Amino acid sequence: MARAISALARREHSRRSLAQKLAAHAESREELEALLNELETKGLLSDERFAHALVRHRGERLGSARLRHELAESGVSEEVAEQALLAARETEVQRAFRVWSKRFGAAPGDAQERLKQMRFLHARGFGPETYRQLERVDFQPEDLDSH
Repeated sequence: MARAISALARREHSRRSLAQKLAAHAESREELEALLNELETKGLLSDERFAHALVRHRGERLGSARLRHELAESGVSEEVAEQALLAARETEVQRAFRVWSKRFGAAPGDAQERLKQMRFLHARGFGPETYRQLERVDFQPEDLDSH
């Protein structure tokens, strides 16, 4: 219990990630499950809280697709992940612009540069539609407020 509380005091954990951290110290799988259930009952362990914290923390640099993947890897259910991603989708274009401008700072000059920029955004979880929206606002930050 002390190890679990110590880990949760440092940051939020999903049920799966906390179970992995504590597995080596548990006497049995049943004991570990009982501990995790107790932590959830007391409100100390919450996949919902973990999902919102991850989206808030990593969302500044990553798109919704990548965030969804990270939540799934952490064992968060699809319903909980979708709920946490609602707010991130509303700011997808603005976040993509910030990530793009930090890396490139200028609109692509040719098709090869355009593909490079699209691949960069795709690797961070931003979809092609987000890139198309960025192209429509001509990469001007003041235009993003109206989209």
